[in-house]
Amino acid sequence: MQLPSLSLPALMGFVSLTAAHMQMTNPAPFRSKHNPYTTDVDWNMNGPLEASGANFPCKGYHRLLNTPQGRSVATWKAGGSYTFSVEGSATHSGGSCQVSLSYDGGKTFTAIHSYVGGCPLKSTWPFTLPDDTPAGEALFAWSWFNNLGNREMYMNCAHVTIQPRDAAAEVSERSPTDPFASRPAMFIANVDNGCSTVETFDVLFPQPGPDVDNISRKTSPPRGKCN
Repeated sequence: MQLPSLSLPALMGFVSLTAAHMQMTNPAPFRSKHNPYTTDVDWNMNGPLEASGANFPCKGYHRLLNTPQGRSVATWKAGGSYTFSVEGSATHSGGSCQVSLSYDGGKTFTAIHSYVGGCPLKSTWPFTLPDDTPAGEALFAWSWFNNLGNREMYMNCAHVTIQPRDAAAEVSERSPTDPFASRPAMFIANVDNGCSTVETFDVLFPQPGPDVDNISRKTSPPRGKCN
């Protein structure tokens, strides 16, 4: 059987689709080409969540947790300082991002760092885990609300392992003092949940938490019923 060939415009459109937008690369998300355990690559990893919210959270890939494709890709210690990385060609003039943890398989997420403005205009971003971050298996989520373009929410998730803080470890200068339990829920918008962001503004998270990097020159609170 002869397969139909793609025209040049169609081929360029496919290349554009796979190169557009942004995606987390480290820690490697579920079904990412960067994940060594992936057997079924999502070639549109950098696409946004569906506007209906049908694949919230994690594009639906949180269900892979602890399956052969969903094994842990990083081991961190409570209180430790780490980085996450992103890649892509369409930054939509940046926006605001958060990183969060879930210990209940994606039912709830706790925000541990907020970046207001300029995210993800660079490839690597720092964060510090709270000193009392619970030990165990967790979902690490990167979420992004773009400044320009359609009102969208981007979200990639990875399986990480959190170990207890080393009592003998030095306290980082950035080490948070606020306990994990006091951290806010991850901000959710643009997924048919009654909350939306405003175009050409960096969303100002209603509850960013104690660890915030704010470099925005033009912020706006979200509209609607938002957490």
